[in-house]
Amino acid sequence: MIEFATTDLCDANEAALDTGEVQVMRPGLRSFGGSAKFAGQAATLKLFEDNLLLAETVRSPGAGRVLVVDAASSLRCAVLGGNLAKAAETNGWAGIIIAGAIRDVAELAPCNLGVLALASNPRRPAKRGGGVRDLPISVLGARVLAGMWVYADPDGVVVAARALHS
Repeated sequence: MIEFATTDLCDANEAALDTGEVQVMRPGLRSFGGSAKFAGQAATLKLFEDNLLLAETVRSPGAGRVLVVDAASSLRCAVLGGNLAKAAETNGWAGIIIAGAIRDVAELAPCNLGVLALASNPRRPAKRGGGVRDLPISVLGARVLAGMWVYADPDGVVVAARALHS
C-alpha cells in the first residue's frame, strides 16, 4: 500500500500546485467504498448516462490503478453499482472516482475499493456502448490524463503528473 496524506503532498509540493503540475480536485465528492484512502496511476473514461465501457474496464486487470470517470456530473442515473464495484475489487483496481452518480450504496461499503462520486441515485443507466477511454478529462477542476498519479483520502483528491510518494 502507498503511504501518503494529501495534506502532506500539498505542503511538500506548493510550487508544483502553483504551476499546475500538481492539482487538487474541488470539494464535492463523497466516499462510498470500503477504502477511504487509495492511490494509483489513472485510467480515464468519458461517458454520459451509459456504463457499458465502464463495465468493460472494471472487468479488466486494474493493476492498482485508479479509474477516473467524467460522467458529465450527471445525477440522473448511476453509472456504477455493487456488481461493477465488486468486479473492480476482484480485478485489482485501487479506486474509482466518478464525476456523476453511483447506486447500491450498501453493497459498495464493504468492498475493499475506494469509490468517490458526487451522489447516489437508484436509477440504472442506459446500455448503448458510448464513451471514450484514455483521453484527457476534466473532473472537478483537475485535468487528468491516463498515467497521472491520483491520491485520495478523506481530505481530498490530489492529481499529479509524477509520483509524489516515496
